[in-house]
Amino acid sequence: MQWKALALALLVGQSSGQAFMEMMRFQCSQLVIDRLDPLVNPGLIPSPHLHQIVGGNSFNASMDPADHDLVAGSTCTSCTFTEDFSNYWTAVLYFRARNGTYKRVPQFVSEGLRADGGITVYYIPAPDANTKVTAFKPGFRMLVGDAAARAKTDVRKVCHRCMPKTGDASNVNCGAPDSQELPSKMCDGGIRSVITFPTCWDGKNTDSANHQDHVSYPETGDTSVGSSGTCPTTHPVKIPQVMLEVMWDTRIFNDPDLWPEDGSQPFVWSTGDSSGFSQHGDYVFGWKDDSLQRAMDNRCNGAVCSALKVQSAEDAMKCTKQRVVEEDYDGWVTEIPGMAMAA
Repeated sequence: MQWKALALALLVGQSSGQAFMEMMRFQCSQLVIDRLDPLVNPGLIPSPHLHQIVGGNSFNASMDPADHDLVAGSTCTSCTFTEDFSNYWTAVLYFRARNGTYKRVPQFVSEGLRADGGITVYYIPAPDANTKVTAFKPGFRMLVGDAAARAKTDVRKVCHRCMPKTGDASNVNCGAPDSQELPSKMCDGGIRSVITFPTCWDGKNTDSANHQDHVSYPETGDTSVGSSGTCPTTHPVKIPQVMLEVMWDTRIFNDPDLWPEDGSQPFVWSTGDSSGFSQHGDYVFGWKDDSLQRAMDNRCNGAVCSALKVQSAEDAMKCTKQRVVEEDYDGWVTEIPGMAMAA
């Protein structure tokens, strides 16, 4: 399977006979597409731009950790593991046709999984079983990327790939040929976007003002292989590497008559950005009790884990939420939802 080759690509070393790296890899079906952002714009309805959201159905515009318990407040999750009521969300991709109208790009499911669009989620422990990885604590949240970015940044862990028709498992963690920019040509296999979160924590704060300072990427070593590398002294605690993979079905727009006459790149993030630099990912921890720690300690692999409870794809797809902001985000529109706020 492609994802097993992917796991092999993430291994430390390339010696023959080495086993696949264990990594939890599972699907979270679409919960809702809405203009809400409880991290960056808590309580604001509508938020400035559209997000696609997956996970527990207690998601709302505020989610103040002082009084919002994702586990107790959710009655279902759109994710494979029934004890994962976390919420994950990213920007939404649009296609701008030659006539100036926009259409939302749907997501399709990554290899070997079943869902209604959504996000493929990875939790990757340290490469070896001797390294302790500490699961997140209640109230933990973090953000990768910058919705306001319009030029290349040092956020090296948000990237895109123009996928070939038969798929590509090499260097999933923002290695070549990935780029921060959106692809500038028609992609036979759609566009994959990957968002990889830091793996070092300060051990004290479950959040910070910018939702980033309490976590860090390793300062030395291989920062692309799970929770490896050496954490800085300011952030000494190794945490699971969370990675989001979204497959955008741009294949349905591979018609030269729709693309700009000059052949320029026609895709636009819901942030209003056509460069690609503004893609971002948000995470709010919501695993029940010690379930994530059990999964890390057992080095669970793929979407099968004896330490966790699993639901069928059909049940996961039943977990949806009515959107709060009523607006047309699926038809051909003259403006992406939120463009007026960004102007």
